[in-house]
Amino acid sequence: MTEDEDNLLDVAPGQPHNNILSESLLYIVGLALALILTGVSFWVASTGVLWGPGVATGLVVLAIAQIGIHLVFFLHITSGPDNTNNVLALAFGALIVFLVMIGTIWIMAHMNANVGMSPEMMNLQMQH
Repeated sequence: MTEDEDNLLDVAPGQPHNNILSESLLYIVGLALALILTGVSFWVASTGVLWGPGVATGLVVLAIAQIGIHLVFFLHITSGPDNTNNVLALAFGALIVFLVMIGTIWIMAHMNANVGMSPEMMNLQMQH
């Protein structure tokens, strides 16, 4: 291999590239990994290879791996010092999604508890 060919593959997936060929190659690798993980997820869900209760855990593990592939190969999230703002934005987005999910579950749980009340019970609860 020549020195130019060595430099094509000598860059981390999230780092900027000087060559369009190396950047395209990394996108193709990311796409291939994402497709493989998607196929494995469908295979795990449709076969009895995993123990029944373990299917959900297996799918969660594959989903987290898929998130990692997308973050590194497509969103270019790395641990470099110049990437701090991207990581903070990602963490803030994850916090907002977490808060919305927990808030929705909390509201739905309380609605479920209050729907079964008769109107008389609701009046008694409102008076206290």
